Amino acid sequence: MSEQARRRPPKPYRRPQKDPVRMLAFEALRAVDERDAYANLVLPPLLRKAREKGDFDGRDAALATELVYGTLRRQGTYDAIISACIDRPLREVDPPVLDVLALGAHQLLGTRIPTHAAVSASVELARVVLGDGRAKFVNAVLRKISAQDLDAWVAQVAPPYDKDPEDHLAVVHSHPRWVVSALWDSLGGGRAGIEELLAADNDRPEVTLVARPGRSTTEELAAATETVPGRWSPYAVRMAEGGEPGAIDAVKDGRAGVQDEGSQLVAIALANAPVDGSDARWLDGCAGPGGKAALLAALAAERGAALLASEKQPHRARLVERALAGNPGPYQVIAADGTRPPWRPGSFDRVLMDVPCSGLGALRRRPEARWRRRPDDLDSFAPLQRALLTEALSAVRVGGVVGYATCSPHLAETRVVVDDVLKKVGGAELLDARPLLPGVPALGDGPDVQLWPHLHGTDAMYLALLRRTA
Repeated sequence: MSEQARRRPPKPYRRPQKDPVRMLAFEALRAVDERDAYANLVLPPLLRKAREKGDFDGRDAALATELVYGTLRRQGTYDAIISACIDRPLREVDPPVLDVLALGAHQLLGTRIPTHAAVSASVELARVVLGDGRAKFVNAVLRKISAQDLDAWVAQVAPPYDKDPEDHLAVVHSHPRWVVSALWDSLGGGRAGIEELLAADNDRPEVTLVARPGRSTTEELAAATETVPGRWSPYAVRMAEGGEPGAIDAVKDGRAGVQDEGSQLVAIALANAPVDGSDARWLDGCAGPGGKAALLAALAAERGAALLASEKQPHRARLVERALAGNPGPYQVIAADGTRPPWRPGSFDRVLMDVPCSGLGALRRRPEARWRRRPDDLDSFAPLQRALLTEALSAVRVGGVVGYATCSPHLAETRVVVDDVLKKVGGAELLDARPLLPGVPALGDGPDVQLWPHLHGTDAMYLALLRRTA
């Protein structure tokens, strides 16, 4: 060592500084990866805890939310870009390192955060959660990423459209290839609409409220917070960005709730479908967590009808009880398996069966689902969906109506299920659901209805209405 080096004083040790916003975003991403958690369930308690500690204000919460959801939505695109900037397969990079890199990539390519701030904040986060050695790796990779904007990177890493359009769209719009293919098939083929749909899946969804009839009104909700009217549902209002639903009295009291307009339309259409004869007993056969059941119960109460809300999982049945608490009309909540029901055949005038599904219609709200689901999952859902629809047709009386709904546009979960059950069971006919969604455009050839984020601003809800004929 030279004499000059010996005289040079050592650099003082600097303890890594914790950035509460990025730390929280990192914790949420780790929970999603390690525990298969959903961001919409993990993030709210983390934000609430940060506010209680005094670490966060409204702007901090908004930034943390954007970092988490933006990173999850664009994960496929960011993975391709990160892969182009490292000298090893992506699978050989530890998941916590990838989370820090993806958070940094989103700040660089998906937000207006200045480049130097995005890099330095990400490297500091890496020092805190990964250590100095890995922080140097993060720094090197993010500096490479910062050399180009998102469009330039996508042009570099996405396969050419003319060689493999599905692979191209998968990278450009950050969806697994099999999901791109399935959505394309559901749209009916041809390029029209697919890019708009994939882009809509990556948009931040509006917060939509439902004023449960007889208990609240859209005017009350509009007076409580800044809103605009819903597009299609008479009970819907859309909140201004940054609004807090939990601060509204009607929501706190259960007289109103947070509910996508597509879900509202499903309940409304079933409630308004024509039935022959009595209209006194309604069933929600897969009621958890209770949003549609609460709207159905309110609509039933206005007509003097009673709702039975059934949910297989006891903890979800408790959520249904909470959603229906205070409803003025008669209702009952039970924990029961809809494929082995305790009720007698022909007991109900209206039945809703909103079946468990892949959730591909709600990718705006649950972006991690696109990376978590596999094509084989559809095989596991198929027998359950058919069994539930079969039991729903048994539960309804002759002249009554069943609504089969899924939050998925995948044909294997929608029309294929309905067609198979109709062929096997018989004694039922499809009703045209389109007139029961007045004012809603682009509903296709019917008789069933598929809603779309890019056409209707809703989740991709599917609805088929079936009348029991024998």
